[in-house]
Amino acid sequence: MAGRARRWALGGLAALLALLVLGAAGGYGWLRLSLPVASGRIALAGPSAPIELVRDADGLLYVFAGSEADAYFGLGFAHAQDRMFQMDFLRRLAAGRLAEVLGARALPLDRFMRTLGLDRLATQNSDRLSPETRGALESYAAGVNAYLATHRGPPAPEFALLAYRPARWRPADSLLWGRLMAMQLGNNWRDELLRARLASRLSEERLRELWPGNGDEAPLGVGAPIDRAAIERIFAAIPDPLVATSASNMWALDGRHTVSGKPLLANDPHLAFGFPVLWYLARVETPTLTLAGATVPGVPFHVLGHNGRLAWAFTTTHSDTQDLFVERQAEGDPGRYLAPGGPTPFATRDETIAVRFAGPETLRVRATRHGPVISDLVGGAGPGQALALAATALEPDDRTADALYRLNRARDWRGVLAALESFHAPQQNVFVADTAGEIGFLAPGRVPIRRAGDGFAPVPGWSGEYDWTGFAPFGLVPRALNPPSGRLVNANNRIVPDDYPLFLAREWRGGFRARRIGERLDALKGAAGAEDMAAIQMDVRSLAAAELLPLMTRIAPGDEPSRAALALLSAWDGGMAADRPEPLIFADWLRRFTRAAVADELGGAADDYADAPRPVFVARVLAGARHWCDDQGTAEVETCEALLARTLAETVATLGKNYGPDMGGWRWGAAHRAEFAHPVFRWIPGLRALTSLTVETGGGDDTVSRGTSRLDDPREPFLHIHGAGYRAVYDLADLDRSRFIIATGQSGNPLSPVSDNLFGRWREGGAVWLGKSRAGLAAAKADILILAPR
Repeated sequence: MAGRARRWALGGLAALLALLVLGAAGGYGWLRLSLPVASGRIALAGPSAPIELVRDADGLLYVFAGSEADAYFGLGFAHAQDRMFQMDFLRRLAAGRLAEVLGARALPLDRFMRTLGLDRLATQNSDRLSPETRGALESYAAGVNAYLATHRGPPAPEFALLAYRPARWRPADSLLWGRLMAMQLGNNWRDELLRARLASRLSEERLRELWPGNGDEAPLGVGAPIDRAAIERIFAAIPDPLVATSASNMWALDGRHTVSGKPLLANDPHLAFGFPVLWYLARVETPTLTLAGATVPGVPFHVLGHNGRLAWAFTTTHSDTQDLFVERQAEGDPGRYLAPGGPTPFATRDETIAVRFAGPETLRVRATRHGPVISDLVGGAGPGQALALAATALEPDDRTADALYRLNRARDWRGVLAALESFHAPQQNVFVADTAGEIGFLAPGRVPIRRAGDGFAPVPGWSGEYDWTGFAPFGLVPRALNPPSGRLVNANNRIVPDDYPLFLAREWRGGFRARRIGERLDALKGAAGAEDMAAIQMDVRSLAAAELLPLMTRIAPGDEPSRAALALLSAWDGGMAADRPEPLIFADWLRRFTRAAVADELGGAADDYADAPRPVFVARVLAGARHWCDDQGTAEVETCEALLARTLAETVATLGKNYGPDMGGWRWGAAHRAEFAHPVFRWIPGLRALTSLTVETGGGDDTVSRGTSRLDDPREPFLHIHGAGYRAVYDLADLDRSRFIIATGQSGNPLSPVSDNLFGRWREGGAVWLGKSRAGLAAAKADILILAPR
């Protein structure tokens, strides 16, 4: 009996395993139905004539259409095929609708986004755009919806695993990404909150040293008192998607500096990494329009690229386009707040947030004449007060979509000016180059005109003294055409002199990357080619390190490991190579020294200030403001030399524990790894490994090949989470030979062979091209899908 029972048990187990295998195989087969149909013919309602969607061996998309409307339809269809979950996730994030599919965990983010009201603004805004732009948005949405209506199987694996289907795409959904990006790139308001947290702890002189500005003697305007505990709560409530680190590089050379005699334009925007990367490469061909470059799935326009005659590039200006206003409630009437014209009712609305696995939540949102009241998210800003956010990204009449539509069609500098006059938010630096040989710079975007103040910290809202009176006229925004030097360079550095008639910002990013680009261009001696531009994009020498090291290494080492570290650093040129120990030693030492220098003065805000390298501040401390090295909590006066020695000893001890006793074998890349993780599956251990890409990288926060980290991450402070997900070099001698690369692949589907096929080339500085002809694609046996009118 026992033997028979064992056989029955083994047989049952075998049957169960067989069922599990079959179930897994069936599930895998079901998920594979999410892969798009890449060739053949599909009859659809919508196109006026056949549209060809052609994908080469790398998955690069070519859209051939007989009209611009059909081209946008085809692009929408293709975006949905390859990136539908990314599109749906971004619109849900911006609209505050993630809890519908992720549950209560997403509620804090949804509440914040509903308070900002980006979805309401986009919906209202779509009717204010030009008929041409609205037509493009509608054709694109029709293409997305045609895919959703005809695809058999889940539109993406994520929809199957999360058990929901995406809603139809609206034209207004394509405007959400621009609103979200404008909020992310103009994040001055978070710095305002941080400075307000410190205003009660530090003098104005000390605050100036932490944030050196245009004129260090100007009053800082930190006189709007606000409950400190409320500020702490508001700061902590800012969701990660709005805590964006933004930077980019671009430069242009005219024909006097190139081997071809025609301009070259290089661009690599720096944004947060993710799987898939934000960008999607596409070329669009119609009888009236040629476009090639970077699109964003969900948006019909080419954000970066060329149109056969003109190429354009963007970096963020980092102008101050956001302010926080402290509002006072009317005495005895919590439904009103004080304004120059007398007590005024709060504008209110109720937002209903659907929550998966739970009942819906109703959120009461208040707004003042300045903007939404964000302090309501944390229970208020203190007795009788409210904190409202004013931002150009929250203006109801934004026409940036019109500007992109027209920029895609601009042929020359005059066309660029006409297009970008409608560019409202966020303010950007734009370089252009055309086949006629011209290069130009413009910084379009709405710039607030303030009655007083410089956006340093929250200001009183009740008096009107600090109100915005309007926006700067377009004729005042910075610009340059064909500079005498024959070149333009920007890496988020200052773009105007101190006496410029328009106030843009109080503080600017350090110019280390821009200066390094200039050094590399000088070395070419006027004979630059596209490959030279691509090589500069991969440069990892840190001028910040080169300038700080002489100040940091003038100390007596406290032990032998410190002496060995100083010997390595003293012979180092600042190159942040992945296979070297010096970048690791320097980066950890700088992080520890910065944190230690401000810890006693800043208290609980020290980590928030030191979450990124502060080389300009550290240089000022070591060059003169040495009081920061003294620990205010002790009677003894500590010197900077002692603090440097102590933090260096901590660095080498910690690195030795983590990477072994052989200092020469330490590698920056072991700690500095670029990670592209899925926005949802990154939190699920088994799926994270299947949907993430990781590679060791060089570079740092101040190198041209930028490798930014979150230094306040206690586990992986040097994880490379932000950088150039897209690189391009536009060759105006032959735009079809322009170089492109994105960091992951075209598809967001982990089961697709083109989801990660560009990763290695991105890491090594390689490129792909978007200049193949229709005949060349056919000869290479590219996949051709025809969307035919039904």
